[in-house]
Amino acid sequence: MASAGKSFLQTIRRYIKKPWEITGPCADPEYKSALPLAADYRPFCPATEPAKAIVPTSDPETVFDIKYFSRDQRRNRPPIRRTVLKKDDIVKAMKEKSFDVADFPPVYLTTAVEEDYNACGGGLIS
Repeated sequence: MASAGKSFLQTIRRYIKKPWEITGPCADPEYKSALPLAADYRPFCPATEPAKAIVPTSDPETVFDIKYFSRDQRRNRPPIRRTVLKKDDIVKAMKEKSFDVADFPPVYLTTAVEEDYNACGGGLIS
């Protein structure tokens, strides 16, 4: 009974076609579908690979380390040094005269600026 039903369905499939198989590129007998089959897409499951990967081994000092955290400059900073100041240290620092006013460069503008009130736009004369 089952085989008779299968043969009947195959006979019907020969005469009844999908609408896109009647005309167009799919109707050509040499047409090959571009969609890969499941066996072509993934021949084996990733968990059951046919052969183990061969990882080359070498001297540890000549192998490049791909880990990010060992090359991250933010993590390679020296530790933060904190200094606790006591009152005696602050008083000593305030008494020290480490610089004088003469050590600084002179002020850029040394001449007085006069404003000419008669000029258009309030011109400046130096």
